[in-house]
Amino acid sequence: MNICIFPGTFNPIHNAHLKMAEFALKHYGFDKIIFIPAFIPPHKEISSNLAKHRYRMVELATSKNSKFEVSDIEYKSDSPSYSLITVQKIREKYNIQEKLNFIIGTDAFINLNSWYKINDLKKLVHFIVFPRKGETPDYSEFKAEGFDFEVAPMECIDISSTEIREQKEEGETTKAVEDYIKEYGLYIN
Repeated sequence: MNICIFPGTFNPIHNAHLKMAEFALKHYGFDKIIFIPAFIPPHKEISSNLAKHRYRMVELATSKNSKFEVSDIEYKSDSPSYSLITVQKIREKYNIQEKLNFIIGTDAFINLNSWYKINDLKKLVHFIVFPRKGETPDYSEFKAEGFDFEVAPMECIDISSTEIREQKEEGETTKAVEDYIKEYGLYIN
């Protein structure tokens, strides 16, 4: 099975996340995209009270596409959600011998050198980098350091989870997620 993982905080998941995953399915011919909401993101401060809500919102947002799956693999551990450990578990679960495809945004990709045991992780994954509008990073450093990656040839979509949380944008996520946010009073300052 040709799978791709899409780890993230998804705080909350939005339409750009879904469009990236749909693009990856079509462009790269994946059989499945596995969304992996981080339980305890090591690089971001997020209330642990939001963990179950973020997971549920990913379930709601992805429910209409049979090729999308949501994994609770990071919720089964009380430790921070390190990508290396997650990738090792996914490779074992699906008996993957080759590199695992890994969707990542440019904002996270350019900070990879701060990730837990990155030299071990980069041996196990092929990163598919999705840039944001206005981002034009220099990828030459990553090539020189042996990262296996490609930049997705998708037109940039400018949606921000931060703006959704700050209620500056509406209609940037699915109706089910918007309703969920309202029902539980999430992201109200």
